Amino acid sequence: MSSPSRTIVLWCPDWPVAAARAETGLPRDAPLALISQGTVFASSASARADGVRRGLTLREAQYRCGSLVALPHDPLLDERAFEPVLARLEEVAPGVATIRPGTGAVRARGPARYYGGEEPAGQSMRDAVLDLGVADARVGIADGPFAAEQAARSAQRAEVRAVPPGHSSGFLAGMPVALVVDARLTMLLRRLGVHTLGDLAALPAAQVAQRFGPAGLAAQAQARGVDPAPLQARVPPPQRDLLLRFEPPLDRIDQVAFAARAPADSFVDGLAGAHLVCTTLLVEVGLDSGRTLGRSWRHPRWFDAADVVDRVRWQLQGSGAGDPGLDSAVCWLRILPEEVDAAGNHEPGLWGSGPDERIHHALSRVQSLLGHEGVVTAVVGGGRLLAERQVFVPWGDAPAGPRTGPAGAAAAPWPGSLAGPLPATVFRERRPVGLLTQDGSQVDVDERGLLPADPVQFSPSGRNDDLRSVAAWAGPWPVHEGWWRPGGGRQVDRVQIVDADGAAWLLHFDDRRWWAEARYD
Repeated sequence: MSSPSRTIVLWCPDWPVAAARAETGLPRDAPLALISQGTVFASSASARADGVRRGLTLREAQYRCGSLVALPHDPLLDERAFEPVLARLEEVAPGVATIRPGTGAVRARGPARYYGGEEPAGQSMRDAVLDLGVADARVGIADGPFAAEQAARSAQRAEVRAVPPGHSSGFLAGMPVALVVDARLTMLLRRLGVHTLGDLAALPAAQVAQRFGPAGLAAQAQARGVDPAPLQARVPPPQRDLLLRFEPPLDRIDQVAFAARAPADSFVDGLAGAHLVCTTLLVEVGLDSGRTLGRSWRHPRWFDAADVVDRVRWQLQGSGAGDPGLDSAVCWLRILPEEVDAAGNHEPGLWGSGPDERIHHALSRVQSLLGHEGVVTAVVGGGRLLAERQVFVPWGDAPAGPRTGPAGAAAAPWPGSLAGPLPATVFRERRPVGLLTQDGSQVDVDERGLLPADPVQFSPSGRNDDLRSVAAWAGPWPVHEGWWRPGGGRQVDRVQIVDADGAAWLLHFDDRRWWAEARYD
C-alpha cells in the first residue's frame, strides 16, 4: 500500500448551528438545537452546557434546557453558508475538497512549498477565513484526511495542530473505535474486546478482512493512519447568481422591480444556455438599514423572467398587494437559483400541454395583480379534526409549512385522527345539529366516553321540525387534545351516523351539544 499523503484539514466547530444562527439572527449565547426527524442533530455550546446532546428527543432536550430554541435542520443551508468559506480557502490553497459542510481538506504538499512549511500553510488557511466571521476555526495536519480531521478536532481554539509524518497511528491509538465504524459494528467490536483504534489497528489484516469484509479493512486502514480514500478536490460550480447594486439606494418597490427586469432576462437566458431551468429561487435584498431580507420561492413549473421580477416585488411588498414604498432603501439585490433541473424534463408532452399552460397562465396573471397570497391552492395538512387539515398555500409554493409536507406534521402520527375513507364534504365552520333519543332528549356522552342511550332521531339543521330517523350509527371515538395543559385541554367525541335518506354524517360532541363536522357524499 502506498504511503498516505499529508493532508491539511480546516474544521469549523458547530457549523450547522453557526449557519442557522446567522440565518435567523439569534445571539451567540442563545441555547440552540437543530432538530432532524424528531431528535437533536446539533446543539450550541450553551445548550450543551445544560445537558442537550445529539440524539435526544426534542421533549427531553426542552426538559433539560427550558429556554432552548429549537429549529429544523436544513442541510442545504449548511452547504450554502459554507460556500463562501470554500471560495476563500481556494484563494489560499487551490484544490479544496469538502468532507462535509464546515470541514474542508487540501493536500499539504503544494501549500507547504509555497508558504514555507505545513504549519505556516495551515495558519494561512485559518487566517483566510477570519474576516468571514469564522473566528474559532481549527486546523489539523496529519497522514491522510481522517487523521488530519481528528487532529483538527483535538486542537485548541484557533490552533494549528500537526502530527509528524509516520506518527498518525500512535496519535489515533487511544481514540474510540466508533469513529470509523457504525453503531452495529461498534457494539460487536466492543464485545470482542476491541475498544480503541489502537486495538483495531493491531488485529491481523487477513482476519479483519475475513470477519468484517471490505468495510472492516477500510476502518482498520484509517485506524493505522493510512486513509485509503483519496481527496477529491471540488470543482467550483459556475456562477449563475445575479447581483445588482444600487447607487444611490432605491426607496420604491417599482424602481427595484424595473431595475431587475433586464438582468432577469439575462439570468433566465444564462440558465437556458446551459439547458437548465430554475424551479426554486432564492431572493436576497440588502437594505440601507443593514438588514438582509432573504426568502426561497418555489414555482409550479419553472421561472421565466417575469416570474423572477414578480418574486422580487412580492418579497418587498410583504403580505400587501399594493406598493406602499419601503421602510429602508434597497442597496443591493441578489437572485440565486437554489434548485435547477434539466430543461428536457420540462418540455411539453407529445400531444402538447395546452390546458395546463392556460390554467397556469391565468392563475399567475391573477397572482401578479393581487399579490403572492392572492391565489391559493388547498393541500392536506396535519390535525385531528378535518377542518384543521384544510391548509391553503400560495400558488406555486411547496406544501411544506408547519402542518403540511413530508417534513411537517402532516406525516406525523395523529392519535385520535379519523381513519379512511374520509368524508368528501368538510364544513369550514362546524354546523349545529340535533341527535336525539327515543324520548326526544339529546343524546349525551358519559364520563367513560359512551352513549347512555341509542341515537334514534337526527336533525341536520338542529331544529325539531327537521327530524329524520337514524338508520345506523357507530362510535363514539374520543379526541383528547392538550391533555397535558393545566385544566385538562379539550375533548370531543366523534360519532358516524346514517340517516333515513341514506346520507352519512360525521358528528362530534363538544360544548355539551352536537355539531356536524363533515358529510359523506
